[in-house]
Amino acid sequence: MDSVKFLLPEDRIPKAWYNVVPSLPAPLPPVLHPGTKQPVGPADLEPLFPMALILQEVSTEPWIEIPEPVRDVYRQWRPSPLYRARRLEHALGTPARIYYKYEGVSPAGSHKPNTAVPQAYYNKVEGTKRLATETGAGQWGSSLAMACAFFGMECKVYMVRVSYNQKPYRRALMETFGASVTASPSSETDSGRAILAQHPDSTGSLGIAISEAVEVAAKDASTKYALGSVLNHVLLHQTVIGLESLEQLEMAGDYPDVLVGCTGGGSNFAGIATPFIGRNLEGKAKTRVVAVEPAACPSLTRGKFAYDFGDTSHLTPLVKMHTLGSTFVPPGIHAGGLRYHGMAPLVSHMLDLGLFEARAVQQLDAFAAGVQFARAEGIVPAPEANHAVAGAIAEALQCKEEGVSRSILFNLCGHGHFDMQSYIDYAAGKLQNYDYPAEEIAAALAGLPQV
Repeated sequence: MDSVKFLLPEDRIPKAWYNVVPSLPAPLPPVLHPGTKQPVGPADLEPLFPMALILQEVSTEPWIEIPEPVRDVYRQWRPSPLYRARRLEHALGTPARIYYKYEGVSPAGSHKPNTAVPQAYYNKVEGTKRLATETGAGQWGSSLAMACAFFGMECKVYMVRVSYNQKPYRRALMETFGASVTASPSSETDSGRAILAQHPDSTGSLGIAISEAVEVAAKDASTKYALGSVLNHVLLHQTVIGLESLEQLEMAGDYPDVLVGCTGGGSNFAGIATPFIGRNLEGKAKTRVVAVEPAACPSLTRGKFAYDFGDTSHLTPLVKMHTLGSTFVPPGIHAGGLRYHGMAPLVSHMLDLGLFEARAVQQLDAFAAGVQFARAEGIVPAPEANHAVAGAIAEALQCKEEGVSRSILFNLCGHGHFDMQSYIDYAAGKLQNYDYPAEEIAAALAGLPQV
């Protein structure tokens, strides 16, 4: 039994991004200035972001038009395909109908170019010469490097040291696109040097790498900062995933009873989930939405919903999010894109409102699911995407146990072609499960700012 692919024509690339914020039953908590603890204004963010993105960050418009130059680049891989995973269904012996949206068809191999391209475009229009950023596993860094190449800009990437060492091919891809890549923490910045002075063997974290990139942008008028997840405008750009999925499921004559997405910073989850959550809020559907995160970095399931810094050196504004504390340094699990101490404020707020549920998955269970999926569907998922695969398989097996047929949709946010060392380590029995110790979480949370 072959799996089935649903393709939209090129002219069906969304013309606008969907903003769920105005549909929420309660407003988002404001972003606060770290010094005054008062809500930030556009002037506070101008050193880091172009005004177009700042306006998107605070927008209460339900639809924001996608510029035609951005759609022109999107056409290289969008609309991305939606598959009915019939072979996986057969392998599981489940009556469930499993669909996955496949974002690995982008040139960078993940969903990240959906926001890298508009971020580079808006910066270029406003005269920015260089973008500085951080990256964990490398999907975001390679996507921004590609986008900067398209728009004739320089790109500086601080790559979390453990991933810098684990994933040399991701680093090579960034450098091929023209980016300058440095392992973080580094000796290039004040924040990096401060970390190295305390922890010379630091494996790094996204929080540390963010500090370095923000510092570089703040000190250079020709450089702006670009973030691959967490912020509202980033999540907004990713909604092309869910919007296309709605049309493709209509082609399939189906609608999801359950939607599953992996979560690290929140961008791919929000990208597929918010258009469906919006329909739930409008009373048009009752899709159950599930976010799946690694047990080693459990911000949604074990973190605290509180104001915190987005970076380790406390250079960023304060945002209210599910957090493990800005000093949290996660273990070196292979799902590098999910190793962040916090969760997007919008995603955190929606969880607090009860609009979706969250669960954590161990590393070995995620890889077992990824291998099972690869053998059935022929696509090797990225380690991050394995968490969504594991969540979808768990839902399908629940259908089998109950003897009911439900429609399950998940986002396969990237391929694992640059992550094969992780599969080698898994097959060799070198990977381990890891529950982050409660006392370490408590210690990191003890340092939360007083708001």
